[in-house]
Amino acid sequence: MSKISKKDILDYHYNGRPGKLEVIPSKPANSQRDLSIAYSPGVAVPCIEIAENPEDVYKYTAKGNLVAVISNGTAVLGLGDIGAEASKPVMEGKGLLFKIYADIDVFDIELNAKDPESVVQVVKALEPTFGGINLEDIKAPDCFYIEKRLKEELSIPIMHDDQHGTAIIAGAALLNALEIAGKKLSEARVVFNGAGASAISCARLFEALGVNRSNIVMLDSKGVIRKDRETGDEHKTYFSTDRDIYTLEDAFKDADVFVGLSKGNIVSQDMIRSMAADPVVFALANPDPEISYEEAIAARPDVIVATGRSDHPNQVNNVLGFPYIFRGALDVRATKINEEMKLAAVHALADLAKQSVPDVVNTVYNERNIAFGPTYIIPKPVDPRLIHTVAPAVAKAAVESGVAREPITDWEVYKEHLKERLGLNDVFTRSIMQKAKAAPKKVIFAEGSSEKVLKAAQIMLDEGIGEPVLLGNMAQMKKLAENNGLDLEGATFVDVFEEHEKRHAYAEQFYAKRQRKGISLIDSQKLMRDRNYFGMMMLENGEADAFISGVTKKYTEVLRPIFQIAGRKPEVKTAAGMYVLPTKKGLFFLADVTVNIEPTAEEIVDITLSAAETVRKFNVTPKIALLSFSNFGGSNAPQAEKMAKATAILQRDYPDLVADGELQANFALNQDMLKDVFPFSKLVNQKVNTLIFPDLSSGNISYKLLQSFGVGDAIGPILLGMNRTAHVCQIGCSVREIVNMAAVAVADAQTREEKSL
Repeated sequence: MSKISKKDILDYHYNGRPGKLEVIPSKPANSQRDLSIAYSPGVAVPCIEIAENPEDVYKYTAKGNLVAVISNGTAVLGLGDIGAEASKPVMEGKGLLFKIYADIDVFDIELNAKDPESVVQVVKALEPTFGGINLEDIKAPDCFYIEKRLKEELSIPIMHDDQHGTAIIAGAALLNALEIAGKKLSEARVVFNGAGASAISCARLFEALGVNRSNIVMLDSKGVIRKDRETGDEHKTYFSTDRDIYTLEDAFKDADVFVGLSKGNIVSQDMIRSMAADPVVFALANPDPEISYEEAIAARPDVIVATGRSDHPNQVNNVLGFPYIFRGALDVRATKINEEMKLAAVHALADLAKQSVPDVVNTVYNERNIAFGPTYIIPKPVDPRLIHTVAPAVAKAAVESGVAREPITDWEVYKEHLKERLGLNDVFTRSIMQKAKAAPKKVIFAEGSSEKVLKAAQIMLDEGIGEPVLLGNMAQMKKLAENNGLDLEGATFVDVFEEHEKRHAYAEQFYAKRQRKGISLIDSQKLMRDRNYFGMMMLENGEADAFISGVTKKYTEVLRPIFQIAGRKPEVKTAAGMYVLPTKKGLFFLADVTVNIEPTAEEIVDITLSAAETVRKFNVTPKIALLSFSNFGGSNAPQAEKMAKATAILQRDYPDLVADGELQANFALNQDMLKDVFPFSKLVNQKVNTLIFPDLSSGNISYKLLQSFGVGDAIGPILLGMNRTAHVCQIGCSVREIVNMAAVAVADAQTREEKSL
């Protein structure tokens, strides 16, 4: 985070549409008829229905999926009371997390109201609009009063996430940590450093889980909260102690659990050493924990450590909780979020950590087998099972505790609905980024003199996904970096024209490779002045792990050196290009969309096999439709017969591959149509995710149309079947698309490295 410049952060929030949220219509509004229904006069009909039956507001409006994220700006992050306006970026960010993790819509509301009673009255007045209220960044003890009043007086779910979010995740971690340590909750001695909203809520939840209040010691900024000390705060006083403990050092002696919700670097290794056997340390201050993970582990080998950071095991991250808690509460139209629902979330998270971890999670963190134990006591934030594990647990607790107005009767159907709700849009991109971070690689960019490439290189460094190697004019690259406020420390700059010895050596090597294919030594020497040839020779010589170009060059110009130097894999006859399109309907892989103009049936087979192999690398099982303008022999045109022949070869030689064709796109993507008209198809009851096009025209036009319609951040084109990790961007691609391509390249290089071991 320290490497990300202030300008980058402000540009992110400012560029394009300012802020992080927008409102998008969920119904068509393309005609006068649509508008007459959406507004006057047609809108009067649902208005009357709701007036006669107020519960119909959930039926005819967005209320049931709409949460208000509300703050008065009195305790924003670690910045304190900075005001309502200054809290808005945080509230928008919270809204973004609600949407991407649980498909919950959000209006963020910042209140110019510091008096708790005023906040209560304003929020009460908003009840008709929202299905739930997420209170955020409100100082203690006001937050306790505000939440209590609202829960008593409103009939929709209310939760102050600063209190309960951290408590729920920490509670799940505590259950599993003590189980591993072989200790009972009722006997555990727990120390809290910090007595704000999060600490108080954590302590209360720990007590609800079975921790004995007399075994809890809490410290605030003035020291140990003792019974002989006046705090002026009933919530702190509740956890006051009369034990012979006066300092943090005293509290640590023989303690089983430490929970830090205070500030960084205030816990020493000696304090950790003074704890009981198999201690549990939750150092949750951010960005600097009370004691670093490394220091705590070094202090004693039996310690179980959790932090709030993503770069260490056991991250206590609120995003594991609030999106799914509200999802479950909204889906049963709960009147509140009660203790039973919070405890259900705790146990669901704790139980999930004990289950076998999906391959996609192992891949993201570059692990072979993440398993329940001291370094895995809570699920990872990228775990796709969270939404269909935590949300149903919360919903079921709401039903069983009598606060659900719309009980669910078929829980399996509900879970399937949740699995499909998000698709794999941002989830896929985030997963690839996480995988790249786990084992960064060196990536050559042939167009280092491009402003877009330099900005992408900066993001690569900031996010830790790889080391950029930038080829270009040295003075020009440095000047562009300076003009754009880029700090590219960690990147390697290479001026091809200054690398005389390397150019000469590369020319000799390339000449030896291509001398019987029309390349003279003079030709080779000239070509090494081209950054694409020079960069590919760097890759060939093992000086980097991946190569990317194409931001400013024609696709075919970049393909040539890749094919001439790296070549195809020995077993691959036909290289191809594939795009990954994350959409709300799921993840789609499109091939061939960039390389082969008019492939034969045999080449289609080769393209399909390469695509399937690559799809599996992303931990997705390929379900393949070979597309055409006709269905299953509906035309005897050569283009259709070609796809039918390719399908026949695939089904004969690769019977385990889920592939069928020739098939029109609408049938491939609509299961109801497919079942109704072609029930014999191998794709019936299979969700197609891989589309093979009959020629370059159809493939290229299709993916560019989809990109233009804004279906998601396209990733690609990914070259299939190549002997090295080399990929070609499209002219006009965005900085984010370059970064996504770099992440894919790093993940590709990781896979190649694993296979070579």
